[in-house]
Amino acid sequence: MKREGSQGLMAFWADIDAANTLAFQEWHNCEHIPERISIPGFNVGRRYRGIEDAPNFLMFYETDTAAVFASDAYMARLNDPTPWTSETLTYFQNPSRNIYSLEIEYGHAAPMEAPYIDTLRFNFDGPVKDIKQWLEAIEALEEVDRARLYKVDEEISSIMTLERKIYGGGPGQQKYLAMIEGALPSAAQDGLTPPQGSTDIFADSFWLEIALYPAS
Repeated sequence: MKREGSQGLMAFWADIDAANTLAFQEWHNCEHIPERISIPGFNVGRRYRGIEDAPNFLMFYETDTAAVFASDAYMARLNDPTPWTSETLTYFQNPSRNIYSLEIEYGHAAPMEAPYIDTLRFNFDGPVKDIKQWLEAIEALEEVDRARLYKVDEEISSIMTLERKIYGGGPGQQKYLAMIEGALPSAAQDGLTPPQGSTDIFADSFWLEIALYPAS
């Protein structure tokens, strides 16, 4: 059952060698997502597949608040990975993982699941209102269902855990994340360049592989 109102987000971009992709997908489908969404405060887990030059995979979890990602229940899992998790995390290449809080949301979630999503990671020194105006204009496009702006939680993102020691990656350097959900790949392509003055930009498109929700 879908649960609305999530304010927290963990987003993880990574590449996986073709030789390990099926093993990764099996682990993520059968153990990792079910395990994570059983943690109190977790509302949904999703995985998207990269298009063209995007990272191979985007994995993300939405939670009640960003603080859920520092909770005792979540930390217990991160610091006691299963043998299957410990093995699979060694497949991750070029990992980037951040914890975010929702800043603004325009539009509504797709009736089922958004088949495509665009992510834009960037830094911006200007007023946040400029980003919000840009995002609102993107959401107004016919192909776009929802556009959300997140701000990184640097303290929670930087927590060192046993899982992080295995995959070796740390948080990305971008302060903001825009997530744009639509019915077409790169649905907002004409607006994918963030407001003038943005730096350290990563713009990528993905298609949906799986979404799981906690049992009602």
